[in-house]
Amino acid sequence: MKKAISLVVFALAVLIMPSGVFAQDQITKVTTTESVGTISEFSPDTIVIKTETSSTPMHYRYTKSTTYVDDSGEPVSIETVKSGLPVTIYYTSEGDKMTANKVVVRKTTTTTKTN
Repeated sequence: MKKAISLVVFALAVLIMPSGVFAQDQITKVTTTESVGTISEFSPDTIVIKTETSSTPMHYRYTKSTTYVDDSGEPVSIETVKSGLPVTIYYTSEGDKMTANKVVVRKTTTTTKTN
């Protein structure tokens, strides 16, 4: 009887062990980086920016925990974020999804022509 129980425990251990090995392969790499550009679209869940380094617009998801600040780090209202503003987006990549953690709204510069 003890041999039968030991055999069952051994068999279960052998069956469970590979699942732990395969679980390690499913870990996704998460990286945090930044992107500088101009907002071309701001929708209820996505910020699209055009950058000088990419010919295609970059799409970022944002969440309730995404923070919005100005150049000096002071919070700004999400309502002030709109198309045409220069921004720096700090985001996390997980697979092919990019989620904005912090959006720094930079000041726009205007040039005046003098004669």
